[in-house]
This record gives sequence, structure tokens and C-alpha cells, in this order.
Amino acid sequence: MSVRQCKPAVTQRLLSAGIFISLAVSITFLSNTSAARTEPEWRKSKAVSTATAEGRLRVFDDAWKAIYERYYDPDFRGIDWDQQRTIHRADAANAQNERELYAVLRRLLATLNDVHTRVFAPEEKFVWWNPRFVSIGLAAKEIEGLPTVVRVEKKSAPERAGIKPGDIIESVDGSPALALIDKRLRWQSNWAAGPSTRFRAFSSLFEGAPETSLDLAWRTRTGELRRQRFERTWRGKKLGVRMRNERGKYLVVEIDAFTPSIAQDFTRAIKRKLPGAHGIVLDLRGNGGGEAEAMADVASTFLGAGVELGIFTDRWGVSFEIRTRGKSLVAPDVLARTNLPLVVLVSERTSSAAEIFAAAVQTTGRGSVIGSETCGCVLAIRSQHALPDGGSLDISELDFRTSLGVRLQDNATRPDEKVLPERADLYAGRDRALQHALDKLAKVPSH
Repeated sequence: MSVRQCKPAVTQRLLSAGIFISLAVSITFLSNTSAARTEPEWRKSKAVSTATAEGRLRVFDDAWKAIYERYYDPDFRGIDWDQQRTIHRADAANAQNERELYAVLRRLLATLNDVHTRVFAPEEKFVWWNPRFVSIGLAAKEIEGLPTVVRVEKKSAPERAGIKPGDIIESVDGSPALALIDKRLRWQSNWAAGPSTRFRAFSSLFEGAPETSLDLAWRTRTGELRRQRFERTWRGKKLGVRMRNERGKYLVVEIDAFTPSIAQDFTRAIKRKLPGAHGIVLDLRGNGGGEAEAMADVASTFLGAGVELGIFTDRWGVSFEIRTRGKSLVAPDVLARTNLPLVVLVSERTSSAAEIFAAAVQTTGRGSVIGSETCGCVLAIRSQHALPDGGSLDISELDFRTSLGVRLQDNATRPDEKVLPERADLYAGRDRALQHALDKLAKVPSH
């Protein structure tokens, strides 16, 4: 069942409206006063308790209704939203505690297969510019068809246990890792198992509630099988921009996300780093998105002013265009400008605003895109919805199409050259995609 409302014949430019739109997989909150809604009186009073079935249903119904009224697609991506309410509402009423209730809400939202529409329990208090997450201290992804460790946090329990990037995850709590992944993929069988779906299935092997543990078995480089129990704890990540020189003349720029402060730091740093550079590698492989205006600032440095990046449209047909420009809207700076040869690195973690950037580089022919297919996760959030118990809900309210009319949601940006990591690269500390990008820049004739 869907709700259709009349579409106002209104089109506004995003930059003239001054609207900030959050775009991301793990970056989803937007502080946007122009889009915020008036809070109901009950939200100004004491939070609803989820200790009772009545309170749990109040939270469930509020979340369901908010999506029903605000979701960008009135057809809910082909899902019968009324039916989903019927399926999950009893489970919400019967939940034994807050954790179980939010597990039910996440199952409800999962039917949309939309990583931007997410729910957070009161104690999670997720803010995208200063993200925190539950982890055991390592990350895994699919390498050569196997769940493989790609990152181990410094001074973490997994590092002390001797886990190295390149090691293979054999089992979690006694269940074979590949069987767990296959189960998650089958559960999502109503959606195409594209790169982003497989990436999420592999990377979610260690998911679980904080202050719980898991028994992990892994195989080392020499084939030795090891096993140890690790605790899940809250961890934080500081987002920023980093620049360094490679091979003496190429500037490598890593951007974790697009925020006003990061865009400002980028603009100021790039002006200092450009002199003497012969080419630029822009690494967006870990960039989950951010604010559209901040992304436009960074894109303006490489594309120049006046380039249309695309249009956001809500369920009523109201659209917002975003373009590059000469002066920042998020900081009092004149934007840097460079025509140096450019290579952009992308991966399955490249999401939302970062995907828009990569697509614009391809559309304009400004540079090359190297790596693996991106997430295909490009929807936008206007404002976060407060739930009756103090939890919060992110809702995708706008869709996006490029200047050529290409819809990026569920349509990953394909790199010009596909370069995938291998286990041998991880053990050797070798970045195959970066080295390929530098080799490509080295072939460009010097001016």
C-alpha cells in the first residue's frame, strides 16, 4: 500500500536554498534547521518507557508512520509497508527489552534494503560527524572469495592475539563464516546480491550488541588455525583529511567524509600542497559520504565552478540542484582550483556524496576512477526523526540523479579500471590500487 500526494510544481537550486543534505552509509545525520519539523508536545516531555508493551508499540508505530509519511519512494521500493507493519508489530509488543525492540525495528527497516534509513536506540546517540560503533577491533571483507581481515586496530585485543591483515576468518561462535555469509545473502534474496550487498554480508560477521563477546577462529598466513574470544565494545573514529607526497611529486589526498570542517581543512591544505605537485590521487575508498555542500566545495577544486553535479528529488517532485562554485558556502574561503592530472580511488565503502563525486569525475572526463564498484547507496536525509523513547530514526527523503539523469541508488559507479586487493598484498602491506594510480600518473606527459 502506498500513499501518493500531489507534486508541487516547485524546483529550487540546492545552493540557493542553502540546504545541507547528509548522504552516507555510516554517515547519516543532518542538522538542517530549514528542513526540521516542529516537535510534538510529547517529545518535549518525559520519554516513553519501553518497559511496557504499550510503550514499545508507541515507539514501533511512530517509526512505521514516520517512514510511511516521509520516505522518498511512495511505493516503498516495492515493499507492502502495511503488510510489514502487520508482520513485525506483534514482535515489537512481545519484545523483552529495549534491545529486542530495536532488533525488531531493524528487521522492519531491513525490508527496504536502504542503508540510509536506520534506527538508533537512545543510548546509541549516533552523530555522523563524530561516529562511534560497536566492534571487536578488526574489519573483514571478501578477498579472493574468502572472508579476510583487512584492518586490525592498533593496541586492540585482536592485534595482541596476532591477527594480521590477510588472515582468513574461519568461524564465528562455532559457525563457519562462509555459511553465515550465505545465510545473510539468502535472507536478502529479494534483492540482487550486488557488490554492496556482498560487502555488507562479509563486513557484518562480527556484529552484535556492546558488552557481548564472540568466539573467533582464523587461519594465519602459514595455515595455522587459531581461536580466541573477543569482546564487542564501543569505538570512535575521528574523521578528517590527510595529504602526503608519494614518489616525490604526486599528492595523495585521503578524505574520510564530507563535512564543513573537513572541506575547509581540505581547501586550506590543498593550497599549500599544490605547488610542486605533478598529479593528484584522491582516495575515497573509506568515504561514506556527508554533506552535499561540503562535497561540492571539494569537487569545485577539481571541476571548476558551474558544473552541475546532479539533482535531489523528494516524493512530491520538489527538486534541489547542486553545482560546483568558485567560493565556498560552508567556509569563508575562495576555493582552490587545479587542472593537475587526477585519479580517484573507490571501493565498496565509497558511498553517497563520495559516489556523486566519483560519478562527476567520470561524466566530465576530468580524471580516472580506479578500484572496485562503489556502494550504490545514494539517497539523502533532511533531518533526524526523534522517537518517543529518546531513540532516533534516519529516513531517506530524497532520491538523486546525475546531470545525465543516471540514478545512482542501486546502481554502483563502476571504475574505469578495476583493481582488487589480494591476500599477498595485505601481508606485504602493499596497496595495489594506489600503486596502479601512481603508475598511471607517471605515464602522463609533464607540462
